[in-house]
Amino acid sequence: MMKPLTILFPLAVATTALMNGCASPEPHYYTLAASPTGASTAGRASRTGGPLWIEVTPVRVPERLNRPQLVLRDGTSGGIKVFDTSRWTSPLPDELRDALSQQLQSSLDAVDFYQHGLSATQRAYRVTTEVVSLDADVGKQAAATITWSVRRLPDGKVLSGRTEKEVPAPGEVDGVVNAYREILAATAAEIAAGVQSLDR
Repeated sequence: MMKPLTILFPLAVATTALMNGCASPEPHYYTLAASPTGASTAGRASRTGGPLWIEVTPVRVPERLNRPQLVLRDGTSGGIKVFDTSRWTSPLPDELRDALSQQLQSSLDAVDFYQHGLSATQRAYRVTTEVVSLDADVGKQAAATITWSVRRLPDGKVLSGRTEKEVPAPGEVDGVVNAYREILAATAAEIAAGVQSLDR
């Protein structure tokens, strides 16, 4: 009567080991926002009056990039590859918005009132951006074209620009994310210059 049990036990152990061996690897999560200690203060403006108010809206991105996984170029085939185990901590439009907001608040000594509301008569600057392209070859380079506009409220005066940048992306996916951060820092610097020209 014990013979079936002695056969089933090793079979169960082998099945469990096989299932564990086939388990998918845990995803690694990335963010475009800099750590508080790594936030740049270079060129930071110093304001003597009240705060400078900005409203940084979510960034529009191509639909192929609007997914949890990083979408990068496949260096072997020349095509596009979805990296299932490399994911953003939040939707990419929000990742981009948060990173730009962080950079602009730091460099302009500003306060982002996005989703918090502000008096209709208070001077403020609404920042809208759209990613035309955002591509990277892992271990090689990353490049982006980002259009942006700054609208001064309440009078509606607008200044628009276009940032095009290509930077090295050495290493693995971490290198790509760092390259994207560098591109966003350059974009934020150009937007900040636009805000300052409208604030004169």
